[in-house]
Amino acid sequence: MTVRVRLAPSPTGTLHLGTARTALFNWLFAKKEGGSFLLRIEDTDTERSKEEYLKNIYDGLQWLGINWDESPIIQSERINEHKQIIKTLLDKGLAYKCYASEAELDEMRETQKRNGLAPKYDNRHRNLTPEQESEFIKIGREPVIRFKISDERLISWTDLIRGKMTWSGKDLGGDMVIARRASANSIGDPLYNLVVVADDSAMKISHVIRGEDHIANTAKQILLYEALDLNIPVFAHTPLILNSEGKKLSKRDGVTSISEFKKMGYTSEAMANYMTLLGWSVPEGINERFKISEISTIFSFKKVNKASAKFDWDKLNWLNSQIIHEMPAETLLENLDPLFKENGWHLPSQEWGIHLVGLIGPSMILINDGVDQAKPFFEEPELSNDGKKQLKIKEAAVILKFILEKLENSDSAFISKEAALDLINQATKNCEVKKGLVMKSLRAALFGTLNGPDLIQSWVLLSRFRKDRDRIRRFI
Repeated sequence: MTVRVRLAPSPTGTLHLGTARTALFNWLFAKKEGGSFLLRIEDTDTERSKEEYLKNIYDGLQWLGINWDESPIIQSERINEHKQIIKTLLDKGLAYKCYASEAELDEMRETQKRNGLAPKYDNRHRNLTPEQESEFIKIGREPVIRFKISDERLISWTDLIRGKMTWSGKDLGGDMVIARRASANSIGDPLYNLVVVADDSAMKISHVIRGEDHIANTAKQILLYEALDLNIPVFAHTPLILNSEGKKLSKRDGVTSISEFKKMGYTSEAMANYMTLLGWSVPEGINERFKISEISTIFSFKKVNKASAKFDWDKLNWLNSQIIHEMPAETLLENLDPLFKENGWHLPSQEWGIHLVGLIGPSMILINDGVDQAKPFFEEPELSNDGKKQLKIKEAAVILKFILEKLENSDSAFISKEAALDLINQATKNCEVKKGLVMKSLRAALFGTLNGPDLIQSWVLLSRFRKDRDRIRRFI
């Protein structure tokens, strides 16, 4: 079998974490089997579909390294084919026009609710006589089109993740609406389950890999495949992604779209790595830190869990930090320099920038952390409480005055690492204080806090902006 899989997002919102994970599992499976990963844009919801969301989906997938093998299929361009399929079902007597009004359907559901029954269409218009139908048309009723589902029918399939699955027709909510309301002489807009079957068949999709929330849809769609004499694909239903409280991850949890994760400072490699782990167990002997191009050779649905996956921020942060710490300084600077420029900061030289990211990189978790950590090198910092306390020590002013005098009498505009070390040693000896007091006072004056990266290297970099002397001068 030639493997052909697809992702079918709707451009009614940004690329969601769950949709991206579905895309990733499809892509990994296609690469493992030497098949094709395709993209279909389900844009039939014309009111909510927007070009900006479509761009967000394309950009998000490509940022993650998930590229499609053929030009995307635009679902709305196939509406005539969808309507022709509905006409075929009507002609075969497998579908019919239902004239029940919304008020009648609401009353039906309320009655079922009062009697403790699950909401379900009672198929009341399945066998209308020509006379009854004519009467509905005469009073202006607009019908939906429903596909017949037998209550006695059992639908079974072998799921690649969940094994043997069986669904009863009586649990599918009655005859299924496959087209919206329209005049009696036309076919309304085709609906999800019908167009998915039509498009997957036209695209020759061999495997449908999607979330477990589609299991009931799969049962309905199998009935449509059979009614239309189409090949039924293999199905795999991936586990849901839950939040820390064990509920389905949603917008209420804050960040859920790939573009938001990117904006926060997560790397594409960390996101792809972590999403693979959301529901997939790493085979024994394989490190959890990997690139998806590497793992595609061993990906298997045998290792995809049935149980829902819980989103773990700590795990994602750890992966992201590892990737940043292993990143070449040149690459890290490429990521940070646009953020620096957004803040109006400009590097005195490329070499200076390389030294800066080499200094702050080891303590970064997110790319954006580099902005906060680099800020004291570009802008005068505010004094923290520990910085204020340090500079109130009476010897601090004496130390800083000594260092400033030496700097201003120096022939060089910048300080070197060797000169910085020598100056600290001179201050320790001449001011008759401990070396730690000198370094703490200098750090507080230069950077406003007692915490931070290596003082000597930081001082050398700051001097390239010629700001070290101004900052020391404030506290004398």
